[in-house]
Amino acid sequence: MKNNVYSGGLTSEKFLFKEIKIVAKLHLEGKSLEEIIELVKVDNLFQYPTERKVSDLVRACHKRIISLNNKNLVYELVNAPTDIAKQVNLYAIMRHNGLVREFMVGLIGEKFRQHDFSFTKKDINSFFSRLQEQNDSVAVWSDKTIAKLKQVLIKFLIEIEILSGVNSTELIPIFISSELERGIRENNDINALVAFNCFKYEGNNDRN
Repeated sequence: MKNNVYSGGLTSEKFLFKEIKIVAKLHLEGKSLEEIIELVKVDNLFQYPTERKVSDLVRACHKRIISLNNKNLVYELVNAPTDIAKQVNLYAIMRHNGLVREFMVGLIGEKFRQHDFSFTKKDINSFFSRLQEQNDSVAVWSDKTIAKLKQVLIKFLIEIEILSGVNSTELIPIFISSELERGIRENNDINALVAFNCFKYEGNNDRN
């Protein structure tokens, strides 16, 4: 269930790691989306000061979980060590959001492939300029939206330790967890491996 639609919704949704672990646990327990929303609100599971955004963020997490289309990966999201679970969360976002997928595969993955570990404002500016030229929906995004999306994407790289900080200009080659690699292969989503610095295609010729 790969989503090729580019969405600017990340400006409000963000990485949501703590939140998606909570939603995933309730999902594995067989709770419906509406039941999860109610439980999160009643027990204040997100520990937010108000309920204003709770429903929307539960729905955002739930969409990412459904996009994984892989119960084993949902299990890892809940139970794996933090570094592994964060990789799974990023993959879930990639499955749900075409912009993040294009960024991780088309920019970060290609830099890993070429052993080019530099990362500058020029790289991310060029990425958005290219998308604006190629995609009508991206072309109408405001400068403010694009600036916010750049911040969000950089934060994602920091979350999974590809960048050491917001001002870092060097990508850190990561090692894909065996759990995530297995899940990506189960999904026949081989193209996504490059985002996690994995280029082992043996035994599967479908890279799309």
